[in-house]
Amino acid sequence: MSNLIVFIHGSGGSAANWQFQTDYFGPQQAIAIDLPGHGQRLDTLSAEVTVADYAHAVHDIITHELQLNHPIIAGHSLGGAIALSMGLEYSQELGGLILVGTGARLRVLPSILEDARRASLVTYRDWAACNSFDIMTRLNEIHLPTLIICGADDPMTPIKYSQYMHNRIQGSTLRIIPHAGHEVMREQPEAVNRAIEEWLRQRNLSTEVE
Repeated sequence: MSNLIVFIHGSGGSAANWQFQTDYFGPQQAIAIDLPGHGQRLDTLSAEVTVADYAHAVHDIITHELQLNHPIIAGHSLGGAIALSMGLEYSQELGGLILVGTGARLRVLPSILEDARRASLVTYRDWAACNSFDIMTRLNEIHLPTLIICGADDPMTPIKYSQYMHNRIQGSTLRIIPHAGHEVMREQPEAVNRAIEEWLRQRNLSTEVE
C-alpha cells in the first residue's frame, strides 16, 4: 500500500493509544504499531535506547514486516520524535509526517525519570530516550509534507514546541486543537481525525491500494 499511515505511540504506551484513529481511517488507510517491548511486541532492544534506535526499529518493521511503500509516519510525543528522526534518515522512503503533541527537543523532569525508573524499565527507557532527544538545529533538513497537531492546553509539549517546528519545517501545516491536553488524539479524536483527513486531501496524500 502507498501512503498508508503508520501510527506510533508515546512513552509507555501501545498501539491501542491510536484506536480512535485506526477505527476511523480503517485498515486500508492506517495501522498502529507497538514499539519493541510495548503491547504485543517482543523487546529486541537494549536497556539503554535512543530515539534513533527506535527509529531504526520502526523502519525495520515497516520495511520487512509490513512492506509498505512510502508510508506516512504519525507519532505522538516519543512517537513524534521517532517520526522526526525517520524524516531525517529515511526521507526518500516516506510519504509524509504527522507530528502530534511532540517537539524537536523533549526534556523530562528528573522526578518523572526517577519515578519511571522505579516503576517500569520500559517506560524509564522511553523517558530517557526523550530526555536525550534534540534535533532543534536540523528541522530545516526535513522536506516532507508535514502536519503538526497540538492540544491547546498541552502542559508537556506546549504550543510553542509545535510553533517552533512549524516555523522551521518548510510547507508544514499547524493545527491547534481546542480543549485538549497532551493526549489530544484521545481527548479530541474527532477534531484530530478531521485535521488529518483535511491535510491528506489538501496534500493529495490519500492512501492507495497497489
